[in-house]
Amino acid sequence: MMARRRMDAALLVLFLGHLVTALEVPLDLLEGLPQPPTITHQSPKDFIIDPRENIIIHCDAKGKPHPSFSWTRNGTHFDTENDPNVNMRSHSGTLVVDISREKAEHYEGVYQCTARNKHGTAVSNNVVVRQSRSPLWSKERVKPIVVQEGVSLMLPCRPPAGLPPPIIFWMDNNFQRLPQGKRVSQSLNGDLYFSNVRKEDSRNDYICYARFPHTQTIQQKQPITVRVLNLDAINDTVAAFYNDTDLFSEAPVDERRPIFLIPSGSSSSKMVLRGHILEMECIAEGLPTPEILWSKVSGDLPAMRTSFLHYNKTLRIVNVSESDAGDYRCKARNQLGTVHHTIHVAVKAAPYWISGAPRNLVLAPGENGVLTCRASGTPKPSISWAMNGIPIENSPKDLSRKVEDDTIIFTDVQTGSSAVYQCNVSNDYGYLLSNAFVNVLSEPPRVLTEANKVYQVITNSKALIDCSSFGSPIPKITWFKDSRSSTLDGDPYFVHDNGTLEINVAQAQNSGKYTCAARNSLGIYENHVYLEVKEPTRIVKQPEYKVVQRGRSVVFECKVKHDPSLIPTMTWLKDDGELPDDERLIVDSDSLTITDVTENDAGVYTCIMNTTLDNDSASAELTVVEGTPTPAVVYERPDPPTDLELTDQKKRSVQLTWTPGDEHNSPTQKFLIQYEDSLHHRGQWHNLTEVPGTKTTVHLKLSPHAHYTFRVLALNAEGFSRPSFPSRVYKTDPAAPDENPTGVRGFGTEHNNLVISWTPLTGFQSNGPGLHYKVMWRQKAVDLDWTSVTVANNSQFVVSGTPTFVPYELKVQAVNDHGAGPEPAIAHGYSGEDLPIAAPENVQAVVLNSTLAEIHWDHVPVNLIRGHLKGYKVYYWKKHSLHKHNPDHMEKDILTFSGNHSHGMLPGLHPFSIYSFNVRVYNGKGEGPVSPTQQFKTPEGVPGPPTSLVVTNPNLDSLTLEWSPPREHNGHITGYTLRYQPVNNSNELGPVEELALTANETSVTLPHLKYSTYYKFYLNAKTVTGAGPAISQEAVTIVDEGNTQTSHPIAWSPPRRPPHKVRPASPFGNVSSLVGEDGALISWEYWGPEKNVYVEYILENTVASRQVDIATQGWFIGLMCAIALLILILLIICFIQRNKGGKYPVKEKEDAHTDPEFQPMKDDDCTFGEYSDNEDHKPLKGSRTPSNGTVKRDDSDDSLVDYGDGGDGQFNEDGSFIGQYSGKSASRDTAEGHESSEAPSPINAMNSLNSFV
Repeated sequence: MMARRRMDAALLVLFLGHLVTALEVPLDLLEGLPQPPTITHQSPKDFIIDPRENIIIHCDAKGKPHPSFSWTRNGTHFDTENDPNVNMRSHSGTLVVDISREKAEHYEGVYQCTARNKHGTAVSNNVVVRQSRSPLWSKERVKPIVVQEGVSLMLPCRPPAGLPPPIIFWMDNNFQRLPQGKRVSQSLNGDLYFSNVRKEDSRNDYICYARFPHTQTIQQKQPITVRVLNLDAINDTVAAFYNDTDLFSEAPVDERRPIFLIPSGSSSSKMVLRGHILEMECIAEGLPTPEILWSKVSGDLPAMRTSFLHYNKTLRIVNVSESDAGDYRCKARNQLGTVHHTIHVAVKAAPYWISGAPRNLVLAPGENGVLTCRASGTPKPSISWAMNGIPIENSPKDLSRKVEDDTIIFTDVQTGSSAVYQCNVSNDYGYLLSNAFVNVLSEPPRVLTEANKVYQVITNSKALIDCSSFGSPIPKITWFKDSRSSTLDGDPYFVHDNGTLEINVAQAQNSGKYTCAARNSLGIYENHVYLEVKEPTRIVKQPEYKVVQRGRSVVFECKVKHDPSLIPTMTWLKDDGELPDDERLIVDSDSLTITDVTENDAGVYTCIMNTTLDNDSASAELTVVEGTPTPAVVYERPDPPTDLELTDQKKRSVQLTWTPGDEHNSPTQKFLIQYEDSLHHRGQWHNLTEVPGTKTTVHLKLSPHAHYTFRVLALNAEGFSRPSFPSRVYKTDPAAPDENPTGVRGFGTEHNNLVISWTPLTGFQSNGPGLHYKVMWRQKAVDLDWTSVTVANNSQFVVSGTPTFVPYELKVQAVNDHGAGPEPAIAHGYSGEDLPIAAPENVQAVVLNSTLAEIHWDHVPVNLIRGHLKGYKVYYWKKHSLHKHNPDHMEKDILTFSGNHSHGMLPGLHPFSIYSFNVRVYNGKGEGPVSPTQQFKTPEGVPGPPTSLVVTNPNLDSLTLEWSPPREHNGHITGYTLRYQPVNNSNELGPVEELALTANETSVTLPHLKYSTYYKFYLNAKTVTGAGPAISQEAVTIVDEGNTQTSHPIAWSPPRRPPHKVRPASPFGNVSSLVGEDGALISWEYWGPEKNVYVEYILENTVASRQVDIATQGWFIGLMCAIALLILILLIICFIQRNKGGKYPVKEKEDAHTDPEFQPMKDDDCTFGEYSDNEDHKPLKGSRTPSNGTVKRDDSDDSLVDYGDGGDGQFNEDGSFIGQYSGKSASRDTAEGHESSEAPSPINAMNSLNSFV
């Protein structure tokens, strides 16, 4: 019985469907028409407010009479008048809550607005008002985290719960975002995950920030300190200590297969609402860092709505639909294994409209109508109806109203039945509330368009004539013209649903009086309007190019032809800008005059003729020249041709003749004929043909179905003339197409379709109306018959259900209302590609040398590639080194070999390592399955250079060299070779000494080295393959000039360069420099192709590190000599002044005094203490030697004087002579060092004086 009732209701709805209407009462145009309330603006259902600002809850509505408003709060009446903090805006239901005297949280709750007038009541949604919250982060003490290198790590964020939830990001102390990638990334809840930690992850400023968007506040967690211990370095140190015995020879403990950090377990579930965003994440730990792959178990991922975030760890699907439900699988993999996790996604749906919300009904008394509230959701929502805010079951009974689930059926409605109906659709995840009124009116038709309105259009443009109406029942619109002989229906007229009359191409005969008649059962209303089709505005006399002498006048003419009823307005421009404000420029109705022309007047002048409907413009150039007594011959562009005439008119040809214009002293070279097709490309001129300048007639071949207008331009040596005035219009009859589309091609966008595309014909090429295309296809070598379809207004067609990647033959033929084009040529294409289904077989590797391998494989059969073969990809990676000191792992590399290859080279391999590899074929769709993973081993290669080479423990004739093994062993080290050679002052290299060292040696002492010699050392390591590159070092020892005592050797080392795993990009290496007494020695190694090398250096004000022996410098010796000469002169003067003619009684004074020392010379009177002769003041006539000896001079200026039988003559610090009778010295002291030089003593100056007197 219930099913029968539903069927009856459905039949009734179907019967009344054509009577259902949605009509808004135009309150702003029709005064006095009643209308129930309609909510026009309301706040969102979930309304989060800022506690710092006043609360504004919107509720606006319209109706006639204007509705009044009331509110409920938490289901009970909200008395807004008695709350001093609440104000309701006038003519509105919007509430404004002043929170200056009350906290915002006091007004949290559920609000609903009601708008009512005498014709009904409308209600708003339930508005849940909550204040935004950004609570402070709880204070906590975060302990430092110490982890072993290679393990996984999670840094928790756990921000305080806010409203709305905060946005999480990680930064450092400098407010710089922490770097994230495949290894380190942030989860959806804000925690920071490390798949494996590295040494560089150690830092003390991991800071989690939370930004609360509503209040625009940012809070931070206490910084987290992470310290990573490098156990590999500890292992290397212990192994070296125990003679290269690796105590931890097993694989490192942190090398492991992936394990999911989140989510846990092998499967999980997730629920998402339709239309929302689905985000699923999988974060795995492992070493090497795992990569994450996503797939949908039960189908394909929606390509247009899917994106991968957080370095492929998050799968994001926007605008979720029911089809997105199912199982999704994330896979984490690295070289050691793979792990899977399945996420079951259930899609629920809050209620949503199927065909839109219920629409208002305006019915006349006695009419029928239907209100439909059709919605869906998951789970299926329940539907309830209310009338004027009261549940419909509690509303007054109405026999004209019948409720059937989601439909209310109205039959034979009567005046007074107006009401507002509420439809509420709800389930567990939300609700929809919609107001729709039923307004029962009895109104005769009215036309709202202004009466006797005049519409004006230009010939050949579109005309739209309005007829806006209102009535109940809805009136029917008919149009008449002039005599009202018949309704306007059909070409060239078209009546829109809203009553507007359209004329696509208005002509002069379409002008006239039009009558719009609106008719319903209560009457008829007519409105008269007028259409005027105007002639276009055209400039018939254009301004011409002028050359005028300075100081004269010039006139530009601009005469226009226009519709007599339109008054044009002329505007002149100069160089596209306004005319200068100058009284010399005189603007008339059809000309521009410039008097007393100057050089500044030169330029391009444009006249623009405007009307209310259209405009036209033309330009000319003014050139100003100096005045000359005899004007020179002026060569100008020709004048435009005139008198264009069309003769010998045929279906596809016409003859054009014209009269040439003035050539202006330059003969016409040719004429250019252009055409305009006003039917297809109005306003666009195209070149048609050219004829020699001696001809004035041409026979033109034309295309069907075109409205031709021709014009002619003349060309001479000065350029083209202005175009001639257009000819009259010549119309050609339509015909079948002469050509078919070009560019026909076939391809697939899916594995089971074929897209046929082509370049469509232009309107000019169509040759007639009704252009469409006959698209034909068949599978090559399979189908004999062609399958065809007709396509219009498109340039492609998709064939579905095709086999994957099979060849097709294609044809596209143009067809119009007058027939088909010629037989089209056959094009070829393929249906869509799919991923290859087979992997290359017989994959093997041939190792050519320690760094190069050749990979071989068999071709994948063509039928298994399922697409255009693009090539093969070889995935290879270093599994581990065969040397115990190189446990490092490298990321996977890919080499692509385009085309149909069966082998390829893998360069740049690491010697003495095990590599894994596999091969995949790929086509235009993507890669095929992976071949079985194979392995190969690279042989030993030459080692890298030793890590370091330093000079230590320098001695008199030996140096000690210490070094570290190479960073890259590339095999078993069998020993070292040390070569060294001296370098002389001319930078010439001496003989090379070579020393073979064992593999376990890390230092050597070189004895018997030469003194004061600069050496260069070269050290390289060896394997069974050979010797590797060398590391070089320099050292020099410096001794005293006298060669009697050797200073300590000074070893000099150039800056140490960090070792490189590969040869650097620069062809230079081991660059070093040595500073000497007379310059700097710069040395390097070079392996480039050039023969000439240029050295650049910079001089800086720096102090040399090496100390120079100042006593050997020429400037110092000269200075000392000058000082000695000056002292000598002073001594001579002193002796002459004190002893004028007398003898110095040295012997008597010696006998009288027991002190064997000479007394010091006095500084004040240049006397020798108590030895001076103060009594007789005799002048000095000669000098005496001591009684027991003769003064002798040594070879050096710095030596002391020996007296008598071996007396060791010395001076005290005060200059006095001592030790006259002591034994002779066997040797003299050596100078202290290179830094000092002894100055000449005064006694030496006296000896020099005695030798001259």
